[in-house]
Amino acid sequence: MSNNTFRRSGGSFFLQKSASMELPSSSPPQPMATSTQHVPNKLFSFEFPSSPQPSDHPEEIFHFSHQQHPLAKVLLPELFTCAGCKEYGAGKRFACQKCDFQLHDFCAFSPPSLKTHPLHGQHQLHFHSKPKQGGILWVKCDICEKSVKGFTFRCSACSFQMHPCCAMLSTQVSFPVHPHSLKLLPPMALSSGSGNDHPGFVCGECKRKRSGRVYRCTVCDYHLHAVCAKNMMNGLQANGIKVAPEKPSMLGAAARVASLVFVEFIGGLFEGIGESVGQVLVQDIGRGRCVSRRRRIE
Repeated sequence: MSNNTFRRSGGSFFLQKSASMELPSSSPPQPMATSTQHVPNKLFSFEFPSSPQPSDHPEEIFHFSHQQHPLAKVLLPELFTCAGCKEYGAGKRFACQKCDFQLHDFCAFSPPSLKTHPLHGQHQLHFHSKPKQGGILWVKCDICEKSVKGFTFRCSACSFQMHPCCAMLSTQVSFPVHPHSLKLLPPMALSSGSGNDHPGFVCGECKRKRSGRVYRCTVCDYHLHAVCAKNMMNGLQANGIKVAPEKPSMLGAAARVASLVFVEFIGGLFEGIGESVGQVLVQDIGRGRCVSRRRRIE
């Protein structure tokens, strides 16, 4: 790994902050079960498609986002909110035994950069612990179309960004929910709607249509949303947890309406100013002509 991000000391594992990692702001604690079960390393094996990670994850780590306490590797069936990416998870995690801080395993071991990732191979992606500022609205992940509120991989050459969980996906995947391999479809923008909805299909998991990237079976007509595929990676599907899809924010809708009203108001204001200035100019020109005529007569 670059930038000496990972460092061993005794029986613990230290994850240091690299140049692209800003320390995230404190988030409200999430409830956690009091009893924890330590898990063998083989259950914590994972790797990002473009940056293989060490398979022998330690039992305990010190993470830059929670420097006051160590984080232990545990397995719990309950739902939790990751303090890093701010998204749901279940099962495998690194949890603080003294407070309610918890991280996905892939968030805990997110590398400083992803080179030639299959979902964005044209540019290198850098890890950031804070989302990109997008005004009063949260910016969206380019893979699942959900809001980015915490840890993210972001491209410095363009506007592409995605959650660490989305970075675990690839262009072709296989899941236990379907017997055939699934291939990621290219982004589609419908002229009759917004987002990347794909017409004429229903997701095989959530049984609905929605925005975001989509996987299609290479053999049959099965489709799977990328956001539903994430549930195969974050432990929700394995632990039988179904989470309601992210609903459009009332604040976001109000902000969009307010921005339109503001733009129309400013446009009307400038239009009115333009008309007033035009009238003044016409009057000045007219007065100038009258004065010049009087001087000629005199």
